[in-house]
Amino acid sequence: MTRRFLFVLGSSRSDGNTELLARRAAEQLPESVEQQWIDLAAHPLPDFEDLRHDSDHVRPTRGNVALLLDATLAATDVVIVSPLYWYSVSAHVKRYLDYWSGWLRTPGVDFKATMAGRTLWGVTALAHEEQEVADPLIGTLSNSAAYLRMRFGGVLLGNGSKPGDVLGDTEALARAKTFFAQDAQLARFPYETD
Repeated sequence: MTRRFLFVLGSSRSDGNTELLARRAAEQLPESVEQQWIDLAAHPLPDFEDLRHDSDHVRPTRGNVALLLDATLAATDVVIVSPLYWYSVSAHVKRYLDYWSGWLRTPGVDFKATMAGRTLWGVTALAHEEQEVADPLIGTLSNSAAYLRMRFGGVLLGNGSKPGDVLGDTEALARAKTFFAQDAQLARFPYETD
């Protein structure tokens, strides 16, 4: 399968620090790797309705839900591009991940089996110097990958608050150059042992 990266932009600000850092990392991908960028602010999802125990699941055929479902299924690599909002992912990204719950039960999708073995990545910018404050965001992504038996490539962290600040974070820009080249391991829940 040809590698295809889906970049899911979760900021409420276009061209923010997190997106700038993600684009720097994406520049390093070979030209043969397909890239699709979807801005959740420009393609908003309706509030998620949990129908797990109902029987009327239908695959969406149009609109933003269908766009994101099809793009997610087509991707070998999903990159969550979310600023650190209150120590976790943005509301836009949380809603997108909530939709994964519904897609698990959508007829004809076989979402869990389809996503198994694919890779989940994260990119975030935070205003704190102490990167440990991003642990809840990293845990959200890592545990989501573990549930679906995906690989987890980790989270590229950068520092920035005002627009463009991340471009002054030379360490983050250096990490961006090799971020997607690293070997992503099968994600595991913290309680799983080797």
